[in-house]
Amino acid sequence: MSHTLDKSFPHLKHKESKAEDNISTVTEFILLGFSDLPDLQGFLSALFTIIYIIIVIGNCLIIIVTVLDPALRKPMYFFLAHFSSLEICYVSVTVPRILFNIWTQNRSISMMSCAAQMCSFFILGTNESFLLAVMSYDRYVAICKPLHYPLVMNSTRCIHLAAGSWLSGIPIQIGQTCEIFSLHFCNSNRIDHFFCDIPPILKLGCGDTSVHELSVYLVVMVVAAIPFILVLTSYGRIIATILRLPTAKGQGKAFSTCSSHLLVVVMFYGSGAITYLRPKSTHSPGTEKLLSLFYTIVTPMFNPMIYSLRNKEVIASLRRLILQH
Repeated sequence: MSHTLDKSFPHLKHKESKAEDNISTVTEFILLGFSDLPDLQGFLSALFTIIYIIIVIGNCLIIIVTVLDPALRKPMYFFLAHFSSLEICYVSVTVPRILFNIWTQNRSISMMSCAAQMCSFFILGTNESFLLAVMSYDRYVAICKPLHYPLVMNSTRCIHLAAGSWLSGIPIQIGQTCEIFSLHFCNSNRIDHFFCDIPPILKLGCGDTSVHELSVYLVVMVVAAIPFILVLTSYGRIIATILRLPTAKGQGKAFSTCSSHLLVVVMFYGSGAITYLRPKSTHSPGTEKLLSLFYTIVTPMFNPMIYSLRNKEVIASLRRLILQH
């Protein structure tokens, strides 16, 4: 069996298990990525490079203005700076690898590197999920309980909430990654995706992977569905409070602040839920790549625009910084 796999996949490496098992286990994968679009490699390279630069610069600007401008030293912008930091880390797990594969046409990745990429990606995704829930709670307290806001969202609590968001995904996703990579991958070593994502890797597993698929559903419910419900609950109460405001101007200002947050939430949770909660029978490589592009690259690209262009305080702060220099 190992000779057949060696001939079929030149990048493949094997590790023979016990003789009685007669199984060859893959120790290196090939990320097919966008290799099925050979005529578009140059275009894709330029596109992903531009998008990556936009994401990094946009989020860095948000971090800089929230740190340097005293007018933005509020809990909302404190969490926004952390969210921007997470976004930079989040896209840096996948986009540089995509560009490396396109530039070198070397699509092989070791099992350890693949596991590290998957674990890092889902840790950061989980952290974003919890941080979005924290940001919605911050807006809920600010709009629904304004008199209690300074007391409830004091600096100590903000630090604890931010730290909890950064650290919460680590034990969950390390455990999930270890479970997935405890599988034997004997069917093939070719991942029909542009990064080490869970659904295409489970397809390569030997035997029945239903237990692993169930654990993925459970993890998604904990790290995405529960925070999403908390977000919807917060915004439901926010909308009810806004509608009771006496002036149209007050309603407009509150809606303007919250609509940008809600747009980010819908894009992030929506695309992720479709990817990981839909039935396995509906999975196809093309659809998976398209959905993954949306929540790994497209959404992070729009986040700085949504939070800056729709926020008068951030725009005013940027102008002040530019004029000072």
